[in-house]
Amino acid sequence: MENLSLCPKCKSEYTYEMDGQMVCPDCGLEWNPSESEEEIETGLVVKDSNGNILADGDSVVTIKDLPVKGAPKPIKAGTKVKNIRLVEGDHNIDCKIDGFGSMALKSEFVRKA
Repeated sequence: MENLSLCPKCKSEYTYEMDGQMVCPDCGLEWNPSESEEEIETGLVVKDSNGNILADGDSVVTIKDLPVKGAPKPIKAGTKVKNIRLVEGDHNIDCKIDGFGSMALKSEFVRKA
């Protein structure tokens, strides 16, 4: 087997070559192997509970009731959240939810709508 490079974005070892480009099946990054790692846009990869990659502006749906500190009621399962923004950290989704306002969610508790 050939000695293929690791994915510069997610460091997966399961990369393959296709049409002169290297491809990572885990994160979907395609890059030219002759480029340096600094030239490759790495960005932030956030996956939902089903493994779908999320992007800024996506809509998501909560998959379970989420308790909110200081609020009398939780965010119900099935609540649709529009126009999310991805950020670094444990709670990697910033959004506004009707009736609750601005908050941060964990991507493991949502699925792509």
